[in-house]
Amino acid sequence: MIKVFVFALLICLLASCGKRQSKNPLVGTWKMVYAETLENDSLAIKDLTKAEFVKIINENHFAFFNQQTDSENSFYGGGGTYTLNGNNYSETLSYISVKNLRGHVFPFQIEFSGDTLIQSGIEKVEKANINRKIIEKYIKIH
Repeated sequence: MIKVFVFALLICLLASCGKRQSKNPLVGTWKMVYAETLENDSLAIKDLTKAEFVKIINENHFAFFNQQTDSENSFYGGGGTYTLNGNNYSETLSYISVKNLRGHVFPFQIEFSGDTLIQSGIEKVEKANINRKIIEKYIKIH
């Protein structure tokens, strides 16, 4: 867990170096404002009144952090590299505490609406028994 935090901190520091503006609309710090997961026939909406989820993206890496606001023990994070081709966005998760997710590529579609990033796609990892559709909305905070 410490390694994930140190890696994410390093990404944040690297992302903040220099003052040049990126032409990549993904680059920045994003706060999740909505998330839904459809798994089997169950729809779950993430309760963001009790959690904060932040994603930080630089030119070729991403990191995310989730902290329950009412608990000291409910923190998780991860990170890795990504590719962007038009609206096709794929994350390769390299740093995460769940070993079965390391190295997995998650393909998504993205769209922008003002300062909002909308990310959707299928998260399917057979060896981790994951098969779900997600829609996440983020507001750019930096």
